[in-house]
Amino acid sequence: MREALVAAAFELFLERGFEQTTVDDIVALAGVGRRSFFRYFPAKEDVVFPDHERSLAEMTEFLDSGTGEEDPVKHACDAARLVLRMYAEQPSFSVQRYRLTRKVPGLRAYELSVVWRYEHTLAAYLRSRFADRPDGPLRADVIAAAVVAAHNHALRTWLRSGGESDWVAEVDAAMAFVTSTWSDRPAETAPDGEVPADDVVVLVASRRAPLWRMVQGIESALGEDTRRV
Repeated sequence: MREALVAAAFELFLERGFEQTTVDDIVALAGVGRRSFFRYFPAKEDVVFPDHERSLAEMTEFLDSGTGEEDPVKHACDAARLVLRMYAEQPSFSVQRYRLTRKVPGLRAYELSVVWRYEHTLAAYLRSRFADRPDGPLRADVIAAAVVAAHNHALRTWLRSGGESDWVAEVDAAMAFVTSTWSDRPAETAPDGEVPADDVVVLVASRRAPLWRMVQGIESALGEDTRRV
């Protein structure tokens, strides 16, 4: 039902325009009642951003999954990657939404409020990690803003390409810039002239496990001294 409402809404938004489309138009095309719409979406604007609540929840869970020993800046950057991955999972929809929000000031304002929630979540995590530093609150807020700005730069670059560019390379470059600028920990590199040995890792995970948890499991395995095949 949720997906049907989103599909109907975007079909009408692209055909008539956002402002000219009503909730009644959307439910009529989807073949459901108004109650069904408001069961899933508080307002018409919410149907344009149907996946951000889930993405925000996944980001929060990922941040909370840290051991406290990892580099907080890198961990925040890895959390931001989850958001771009969410966009990349539906490239056509993401590009359509990007083009729509450029035309509708109200949607742009709504989108900014969503971005602020991501930044607030990152800042809260970083504040907890920098609690013992005199400049902890300032550092947390500045780094959170930098992570979001870098993420949005990579996202816009990918969206402007119509979803055709390499989003992984875009976000890798953006997050590397943030960590190299703000992290207190030096990047992990192999000794000069030494080629890291290849590792083979087999991960057993639930089909329903989020991708970030599987990546976390692989990274954990590669960090162990004992390699298992």
